[in-house]
Amino acid sequence: MKHLLSIETLPADDIRGILDLSAKMKVERGHHAAHPLRHQCWALIFSKSSTRTRLSFEVGIRELGGDAIFLSAQDIQLGRGEPIKDTARVMGRMLHGVVFRTFAQRDVVEFAELSGIPTVNALTDEEHPCQILADLFTINEKLGSFEGKTICFVGDGACNVPRSWLWAASKLDFTLKIAAPKSYQPAPELLAQINRGNIVCTDDLHAAAREADVLYTDVWVSMGKENESEYRNAQLSGYQINQRLVAEAKPNALVMHCLPAYRGKEITDEVFERHAETIFDQAENRLHAQKAILSLLVAKS
Repeated sequence: MKHLLSIETLPADDIRGILDLSAKMKVERGHHAAHPLRHQCWALIFSKSSTRTRLSFEVGIRELGGDAIFLSAQDIQLGRGEPIKDTARVMGRMLHGVVFRTFAQRDVVEFAELSGIPTVNALTDEEHPCQILADLFTINEKLGSFEGKTICFVGDGACNVPRSWLWAASKLDFTLKIAAPKSYQPAPELLAQINRGNIVCTDDLHAAAREADVLYTDVWVSMGKENESEYRNAQLSGYQINQRLVAEAKPNALVMHCLPAYRGKEITDEVFERHAETIFDQAENRLHAQKAILSLLVAKS
């Protein structure tokens, strides 16, 4: 594993290796025997705003012995139109790795190809691989295993988080149900690529949630879609995690949210607070999963 660019391109064995190491990283936090990023300098290039992703990567790099430089797109010439291919070749000569959060997946892929240094996709419009790896780790931690479980994603099923869930379900042994209006379901071309019987897409919210082990949601208005806010809120208003929906799932089902949460929209305040421990454990686990990713990238580079 030289880069972490997507769940689509990540082999199942590598996913399992990251999850195993995430557990070790969590247990050993504060007293790691090894610091694999010692004497290394990594850059975080962010074209999109961030709380959890930025915080977890900066802390993680430092806890593994490295130094982190945060660069918003507006801080560097990339924001003034310098091509990715030029930025990548310059940074590849000065840095040991890059964490890239941007809009187009092709930009992260091109950067990885041309920089020659380990590159992590910290979110694009197509995928959010680090989030899903932390989520799988959280489900393992809370339920013992994700294998044989049913995960129900509720809301905008065509955004980056459910896309990454689809690729994870294509490689691992769990059932994924995506409950969304028909126009917010994954593209037919994507589903045709995956074509597995453990994936269900439906507009029947309550049927999807029935007997689920995990109910999962995300914001209705992703970054870059703000001009569609009013329309999206109206279209997705019936796809909320509320107490009635929780009652459809298994008695001890997890409720998860990758944050930030807009209470009263995709999830009610009551349900959020009742499941806050799980949701904030999920947020914390970004740190441990990303430290595992960074360690494995350095080991293979």
